[in-house]
Amino acid sequence: MEGMGLMSKILGESGSSRVTEDYVELSADDLEAGVEASQQVRIARIGDKQDVVEIKDAVYDGDIVVADITRHSTKDRTMEHITDELKRVVNEVGGDIVQKDDDQLIITPAGVGISRERLGE
Repeated sequence: MEGMGLMSKILGESGSSRVTEDYVELSADDLEAGVEASQQVRIARIGDKQDVVEIKDAVYDGDIVVADITRHSTKDRTMEHITDELKRVVNEVGGDIVQKDDDQLIITPAGVGISRERLGE
């Protein structure tokens, strides 16, 4: 992983599957103590339609969600229904949604757009 950028570590490389243990807790000693974030980036895995409920709640609460969709083909009917449902949520809150490669969806609440261009390209 030498030379891999922070976002590559967070979002992973195309086709990879990451678990909670893959994420390393970094020290935030230099941050002011007691400061609470108004938004969070949440990590999710979409295995079936039930997983969408928590994702929707997080987006309604103003959080950003990076969802692993490796269990589904992008042509899968279930995935089509899940994506349509998440698009409706994004439209309701004024957020954004994009599919990153074949393995992740990024869903944002109001006021957070997703660039369709990669940095450095």
